[in-house]
Amino acid sequence: MKRYILTGTPGSGKTTILHRLAALGHATVEEAATAVIAAEQARGEAEPWTRPSFIDQVVAVQRQATLAPAAARREWRFFDRSPICTYALSTFVGHPISPALSAEIDRITRERVYEREVFFVRNLGFCEPTAARRIGFEESLVFERLHEETYRTFGYRIVDVPAGPVAGRVAAIEAAVGAG
Repeated sequence: MKRYILTGTPGSGKTTILHRLAALGHATVEEAATAVIAAEQARGEAEPWTRPSFIDQVVAVQRQATLAPAAARREWRFFDRSPICTYALSTFVGHPISPALSAEIDRITRERVYEREVFFVRNLGFCEPTAARRIGFEESLVFERLHEETYRTFGYRIVDVPAGPVAGRVAAIEAAVGAG
């Protein structure tokens, strides 16, 4: 099974694209950080990302997702973000790179867990804050550049998914993986 990463600017439409891919029958994995934030906020912690241990929580969810078998035998699996994104997030919020994160990046590199082509979903020209995404548009552009630099540093190739209608973005991704 080939595992592809969708990454990019917060609020760029990654989750919408992922949901559309799922509706078309592709295996997908939701973003780990958003799941961890929602769980911690439900427990009463308003900003769990401010704790350095948050990064290790995200890494644990991401690791489990790559080890879990797909629900059905499919040729492709699409992930909303990866441990490389978590590295960028850790850098962005000023947390040290934890041993767990370093070990997971070593594992995904050694085992070639993800394809080396990463779908970089470009910003839509705005970023709407949510309970899990408290970032303005200008700050999201800084985060976007950091993500791109981080993926390139780790040797991934960027496949641009330009802003546009969801159907066109999904079609471009499917065509790039040979599913279209």
